[in-house]
Amino acid sequence: MGHAGDTLCSRYIETMETTNTASGLPLSDIKVIELGQLIAGPYCGQVLADFGADVLKIEPPGKGDAMRQWGQSDPSGKPIWWNVIARNKRSMTLDLRKEAGQNVLRKLIRHVDVLIENFRPGTLEKWGLGYEALSEINPKLIMVRVTGFGQDGPYSQRAGYASVCEAMGGLRYVSGYPDRPPVRVGISLGDTLAGLHAALGAMMALHDRSRTGHGQVVDSSIFESVFGMMESIIPDYVLAGKVRERSGSFLPGIAPSNAYPASDGRDVVIGANQDTVFSRLCEVMGQPGLAQDPRFVSHRARGDNQAELDAIVANWTRTLPAKQIVDLLAAAGVPCSLIYSAPEMLDDEHFRARQSIVNVEDSQGQVIPMQNVFPRLSRSPGKVRSAGPALGANTDHALQQWLGMSSSEIETLRTAGVI
Repeated sequence: MGHAGDTLCSRYIETMETTNTASGLPLSDIKVIELGQLIAGPYCGQVLADFGADVLKIEPPGKGDAMRQWGQSDPSGKPIWWNVIARNKRSMTLDLRKEAGQNVLRKLIRHVDVLIENFRPGTLEKWGLGYEALSEINPKLIMVRVTGFGQDGPYSQRAGYASVCEAMGGLRYVSGYPDRPPVRVGISLGDTLAGLHAALGAMMALHDRSRTGHGQVVDSSIFESVFGMMESIIPDYVLAGKVRERSGSFLPGIAPSNAYPASDGRDVVIGANQDTVFSRLCEVMGQPGLAQDPRFVSHRARGDNQAELDAIVANWTRTLPAKQIVDLLAAAGVPCSLIYSAPEMLDDEHFRARQSIVNVEDSQGQVIPMQNVFPRLSRSPGKVRSAGPALGANTDHALQQWLGMSSSEIETLRTAGVI
């Protein structure tokens, strides 16, 4: 980030102390090996690391995780996204395609609680590193397996990125406008959902282990992580014969709840579909009688007359600038918001008050703003302790501290290209 970016960060956000200590964090006693690459598996590791888990990310020597090259770069050419998805982790290089590398992983497994991987099903088994083999070494091991289509079933061997799994999981079908092809959300939502479900599964498996003493496999597929968020689309079809279709910026039958144009060219999102909230909106608009109008008097009536009601609300919002609309409706208890992009987030008092964005310094002292740790815990909150590590920055430390290897043994591995 250049000078202007540094000024922006210092203006809006207090820089956090960058320290890798996890003392006092809720997962500080949990050791994790992350074999995942790209987004889904590493996002699971990010969530666990945010709450104190010691996450040792294992990457191929030389290139490392492809995420080191993805996304925007700062003015010096360094990719930015890596610092977020690899925050709070340590990096170790290890070539798992070599027998010596596989043997090192087997030794490391004795010391860990959770292993995260997102290879295609069967890859670890081919290397002799499947769950059955590793659980013999460490019966308490929890293996978190993140894939596009799951560990079994006829599609399990298919390559599965978020885009195709969002399509199969139903999200793409309902995204966009009815007269146009489906669109995607501007982020890899399926990957992140799979990572969240993987982290949730890891926590449930750890709790089960605390009672039984046994580890297990957590199977988190991207398509099912998306499918699980799809509300009632299956029973809607089976019991009511309804297929949910694309509807643009509103949900059919939920009104008024849409994006509405303001006089200054901006849009505001208003959600006033509950009876009492709709009455308050009508008061602010200077049209209190609308709340008793037979077309709008109930939730179902408003849904049946959605287009007409949206037009009435839009005619009112067009007379005022966006900020004034938000202020008026917020004071009246009507949910409403501007549509935020990054600049609005950085400049918003609520983001600042809750420290929703924090500055973190990388190893070169460059300030990197990023979203804070969520959810918030009142007694033992998570913390961003460090930005994404340099490739292999912790290889020697892990081999020495976890396995007790000597410097000469480590150098032998390095010379052989294992690390």
